[in-house]
Amino acid sequence: MTKTTTSAPVLGIRALNRATLDRQLLLRRSGLSAKAAVGHLLGLQAQNVKPPYHALAARLDGFTPEALSRLMADREVVRIVTMRSTIHTHTAEDCLTLRPLVQPARDRELTHFRKGLDGVDLDRLAVLARELVEAEPRTMKQLREALLAEWPDADPQSLAIAARCRLPLVQVTPRGLWGSSGQVALTTAEHWLGRPAEPVPAPDATVLRYLAAFGPASVKDMQTWAGLTRLREAFERLRPQLLTFRDENGVELFDLPDAPRPAEDTPAPPRLLPEFDNLLLSHADRTRVVPKEYWGRSWQGNQAYCTLLVDGFLAGVWRLTADALVVEPFGRLTRGQREDVTAEGERMLGTLHPGTPYDIRFGTVVGK
Repeated sequence: MTKTTTSAPVLGIRALNRATLDRQLLLRRSGLSAKAAVGHLLGLQAQNVKPPYHALAARLDGFTPEALSRLMADREVVRIVTMRSTIHTHTAEDCLTLRPLVQPARDRELTHFRKGLDGVDLDRLAVLARELVEAEPRTMKQLREALLAEWPDADPQSLAIAARCRLPLVQVTPRGLWGSSGQVALTTAEHWLGRPAEPVPAPDATVLRYLAAFGPASVKDMQTWAGLTRLREAFERLRPQLLTFRDENGVELFDLPDAPRPAEDTPAPPRLLPEFDNLLLSHADRTRVVPKEYWGRSWQGNQAYCTLLVDGFLAGVWRLTADALVVEPFGRLTRGQREDVTAEGERMLGTLHPGTPYDIRFGTVVGK
């Protein structure tokens, strides 16, 4: 541990929690537009259609699902695989810059499929796949079948994954629109947006944006968020313009000098977040949001649950049935907390499902 690290001020769990919640627009609802919020947060986790809408409903004042749908229909935001090899909703600008930044991770991902790609010329595959999806959007099944005709001995699934890794493939609408349905059909980001991708950027600017949205944070935290390695050099270049702290375990944390770091007793209202919300997945050490006793409680097998924050920390899960919002806390809530959670549920329902009658129930606690 360096002298600089040992002499840096210590930020406890609650201080880190409040700072992160503030950056994540979760201490108080923000007046940002939907597009500005998506940009500030560097995208929203979006394996399914609804999570980005729930994420913004928890964060923005006056948000309506139509606001995000319009952006998607107008191609101002898109759905694309970026960080951690997962689908995110990004602004068009971030789609064209962040995807090149995380391309090394997509290249590494391909090594897991090399057996199924034996004998496949990946450069030719990328050219052929681009021609196919730019001629017309293709489903993964259509893409697999077309590529299999060229490489009949290859593994079909590996061929499609190779195309997704080598090319910036976006999901075209109506997929992702609120209240609409549509299977996943893909084309390139450049074709969909009508402009070329940006050159691979240096990570420095993204480090600063990451700290603005997720800080204070360690190098390992950002590497976890991005799915990248070797970001230490960028942090070191930026060190003269950053503040440094350490957590209770002595890990060095970086932050922007003018970023908010609220007092640890700042009130944090309850929030209903979607499954896989960015808040829960963007740090190597998640204890700033997830108490150790609740680690692993927000998913079961391959099933991830929508999550409840109480006093800023993970405190339960929730689900929407045909006629009710069912909240399942992990522990006992006080009467005041239950009332606040109910009020937050009513607000969420009024935002995303106006005019639809739902009960709000406190259900059985999810098992350990």
